[in-house]
Amino acid sequence: MTDRTDKNARDSETLVGPLALLLDRLTTDAREEAARATVRQGRFALVLPGGSVGLHGFPALATVPFDWSATHVFWVDERSVPPSSPDSNFSLAHSLWLAASGARPSNIHRMPADDPDLDVAANAYSDEITRVLGAQPRLDLVLLGVGPDGHVASLFPGHAALSEDRKLVLPIVDAPKPPPKRMTMTLPVLTSAERVIVMALGESKAAVMHEALTQDHSRLPVSLVLQRAARSLVLLDDEAGARLLKPATPYT
Repeated sequence: MTDRTDKNARDSETLVGPLALLLDRLTTDAREEAARATVRQGRFALVLPGGSVGLHGFPALATVPFDWSATHVFWVDERSVPPSSPDSNFSLAHSLWLAASGARPSNIHRMPADDPDLDVAANAYSDEITRVLGAQPRLDLVLLGVGPDGHVASLFPGHAALSEDRKLVLPIVDAPKPPPKRMTMTLPVLTSAERVIVMALGESKAAVMHEALTQDHSRLPVSLVLQRAARSLVLLDDEAGARLLKPATPYT
């Protein structure tokens, strides 16, 4: 285990260990954040990813006794596929967790990236967020996975979407990873969350996570999240965290 606090005295911690340890920490943090948010404001806004983090994390989160009358679920991003598609982030969460959770359907806020007009859909999702959370929304817990290129949500290295500083949600029509059409939350709404958890699994994430955690001026999307989030937790399995525990080859 390693702890890291950046130069701006943000509350930031990194945990490296076996998957079981990471999932135990994930569920502990989710339980605590949900309880804290519910006491503070009467509701808890949780934001989910897809990918390997969802595959492993959702069954673990299914063991947490959330108050589903007060819990709202959103998504960090979604591909432009039907909600029944195996490539859908919503489908993954629904099948592994939400369908059997007892969650109120009205509190499950699917990102409608299958809409033919992504601009309209992105604006509608922004409106949904502000309807639930207020005109200046602050999410309570954001869970993010990381790509081997350092992308988070559907925010890719060097993409113009990284510079968006006003909108909550953007359509993406030129993602470098298929499918090119997607919808994503923006950096400001993700990094202003009360708690951000970044989880990276596997050797393919080792180089970017080493850069994100050791290079203060990295422009990788995952680095930007960790630089800006007030309270962050990084969960790395032994493979993803390997370069933090021994001399590493510079990431290129």
